[in-house]
Amino acid sequence: MKRPLALALLLTAGGALAAYSAPARAAHAAAAPVRTYQVTGPVLEVRSDAIVVQKGSDKWEIAKDASTKVTGDPKVGSKVTIMYRMTAATIDAKPETAAPKKKK
Repeated sequence: MKRPLALALLLTAGGALAAYSAPARAAHAAAAPVRTYQVTGPVLEVRSDAIVVQKGSDKWEIAKDASTKVTGDPKVGSKVTIMYRMTAATIDAKPETAAPKKKK
């Protein structure tokens, strides 16, 4: 009898928190670590749920929540470096379509 795998993801600015069964954790431990990225630039906006940073000509909006570690007091105009991870919130797989048959 297979044990069901319960997976719950919470997307945060600092990454994703996952809760799942012991066999799944053991299998995950063998996988490569999740890559961490960074963006540095002046702060354009600070909200309770996000921070907006200017990087070149682009505006980067990074989500944050109560578990996001913040050192210092980021304010509009101050320079910050944000460490983040890219984590899928949803994945919607579509069935493959059959290739059209060639006429002989």
